[in-house]
This record gives sequence, structure tokens and C-alpha cells, in this order.
Amino acid sequence: MNDNQLLRYSRQIMLPQIDIAGQQQLLAAKVLIVGAGGLGSPAAIYLAAAGVGNITIYDNDTVDLSNLQRQIAHYTADVGTGKAISTHETLKKLNPDVEVHAIQQRLEGELLNEAVKNADVVLDCSDNFKTRFAINQACVTRQTPLVSGAAIRFEGQVSVFTAGRNNSPCYNCLYSSDGEELQNCATNGVIAPITGIIGSIQAMEAMKLIMGIGETLTGRLLLIDGLTMEINTMRLRKNVKCPTCGDLSGF
Repeated sequence: MNDNQLLRYSRQIMLPQIDIAGQQQLLAAKVLIVGAGGLGSPAAIYLAAAGVGNITIYDNDTVDLSNLQRQIAHYTADVGTGKAISTHETLKKLNPDVEVHAIQQRLEGELLNEAVKNADVVLDCSDNFKTRFAINQACVTRQTPLVSGAAIRFEGQVSVFTAGRNNSPCYNCLYSSDGEELQNCATNGVIAPITGIIGSIQAMEAMKLIMGIGETLTGRLLLIDGLTMEINTMRLRKNVKCPTCGDLSGF
């Protein structure tokens, strides 16, 4: 690290759990973020600010005026611009030292598998059923840690899935792939701060995974009700008959 980096990250480096070694791990890390919307925006901003050295963002959508209420990586002048491109510009202004790869397309198929293979941690910040299960499948196949978040109305949830480690369940253990289509903000609405809370927690979990500190949400589902400010945690168990991860020993 150079003198500017030591100063920029000084408030993290002074934490004994992080120190110089932890900050260097962040600088060397590669994080994949799928979705540059309500969750991807705060997650990407905090990861870039914290010094995660390589961030790749995929999103095929463009910025709409209705997005600006909660998708804080985008500004009024960005309306009509690709969300991945807008996020790239925001992150580079915030921290020019971070290497940001912004791809304005849907991440699927072999491209998804390759992107997951090249990442140390994956953040699922998408908002549709099909993409979530595809990301989960790729992460299980590559045994890449997955931080999954969701937010709608006043509620949010976060979990971490580490396939092949600590007998971790996967996303498919929690939700059946033949269930109903997940609800989304466009049809149900969402209050702005809940997306910031969930996206920030996703960033925190990703950093803990990278540095190997603390206790992650592996095997737990964190549930937040913004109306009552109740925060609950549910224990998740691996489904030995899960069609996605059931054949992994988990140890």
C-alpha cells in the first residue's frame, strides 16, 4: 500500500480484526455484483469505498426516473444511461484506485459460470427468480461464496451460502425452484432505506468473507422489518435432497 491508501483506509486498518493484512486482502479481492439497482448500488459503493480492489458489475437495464428514489449509484443526469455504466462512473469518482469492470448485459449461461469462477465472492443483487437460481447454481458448481439479498415493501433479508463448506445450505435449500415467481419492487413498491440497509449488509458480509473475520450469515437468514424495526434470524439447514447442492458433503 502507498501513503494515500494508508490514509484512505486508516479507519479500517486501525481495527485489530483488519489491520494491514486485512486491508491487503481487500485490495487483492475480486467481487462480482449481479445487479446495479437498489441493492447493488449501496453494496458496490461501500465495497469500493472500503478498498475492494476489483469489482465487476453486470446489469442490462437502463436508469429510469423511478429508480432514483433508492438506487443511489445513479443521478438525475444518468436517466437513460445503462445502470452498469452509471455505477462504474460513480465508483471511479469515489475511489479511482479500484478496478471496476462494468458490463451492460444480462449475466447468464457460460458467461455467468466464467464470471463466478473468476470471483472470490458473488453478491446477488438481482430482482428476478430465474437469475437468482442461475447464480446459485453457478456458485454451487464453482463453490464460490454467495451473498444473497432481497428487499420489498418495508422488508428485507440477507443470507450467505458457502457451498462445500461448513455444511452450508444453498439458495435452493431455502426456496424451491418450482415455486412462484418472486415479487418485485415494480409491482409491490419499496421504501428507499430498506434497500440501503440490505445492500450495506451484503457489503459487510462480503468483506468478512474476504478477510475471514467474524461470523458470517452462513446457515442463517437475517430478516428485517422496517416498519417495526424488528430484526430476526432464522437458522437454515442444508437439504440433503436439494437438487442443486444435495450431492455436496459440505465439509
